[in-house]
Amino acid sequence: MELIIVGSGKMAIAILEGARKSFDVTVVARDKWALEKIEKRYKVKVAKLSSFNMHNKNILLAVKPYALKSVASNLIGRANLVLSVLAGTNIQTLKNTIKSKHYIRVMPNLASAYKKSMTTVTGDENFKDVAMNISKSLGKVLWVNSEKELDIATAVAGSGPAFLAIMAEAFSDAGVVIGLKREKAVELTKGLFKSFALIDEEFAKIKDLVMSPKGTTAEGISSLEEDGIRGKIIKAVRRTYEKS
Repeated sequence: MELIIVGSGKMAIAILEGARKSFDVTVVARDKWALEKIEKRYKVKVAKLSSFNMHNKNILLAVKPYALKSVASNLIGRANLVLSVLAGTNIQTLKNTIKSKHYIRVMPNLASAYKKSMTTVTGDENFKDVAMNISKSLGKVLWVNSEKELDIATAVAGSGPAFLAIMAEAFSDAGVVIGLKREKAVELTKGLFKSFALIDEEFAKIKDLVMSPKGTTAEGISSLEEDGIRGKIIKAVRRTYEKS
């Protein structure tokens, strides 16, 4: 199946990394030098954005939301399917801006490059299977029934890697403050996040399994609760959703 990725930024490259082995990918962008690098490194077809004919093609939009109108003005014809990863850009806006028979919103995260993305999808249910198939090349996929749910999922799983990065950096810093060398603190933190992701239990149960009466973990959790860590995380996700 042919897939046209429009864009050459970080998200476009992350999707390209995940999708190129499963689909016949062409990357379309403005930047000539970026296209040359992509063609050389990833061995895929490339094309300039100017006057690109998208008629009956499956287009995956991976550009900045503010660039949508400019990008759309350079595309010719009517696409078969538009899959958009543009945060905060609803399907009605897409319909008003770019011509296509069908529209799907897809929200992956940067783990797409490692086929480990948590991707959320919604839109035209007639193309649900196609959208899910494309998204599965990037990792796990969740179909939701409304754009509101997708925007919430964006705040959790799309922006989540940035939130977790701050937490991971804090864990690493804590190790250094207490006495570990930086490289060991980083290695331990990466191992922590990888191992946690493999534990197939409810979050509360994981906490209960580690937390013993008057133990070391209990002392740390008590400190986190005193500092209102849950409320801070909930507030961050809520404000991200409201922004989107």
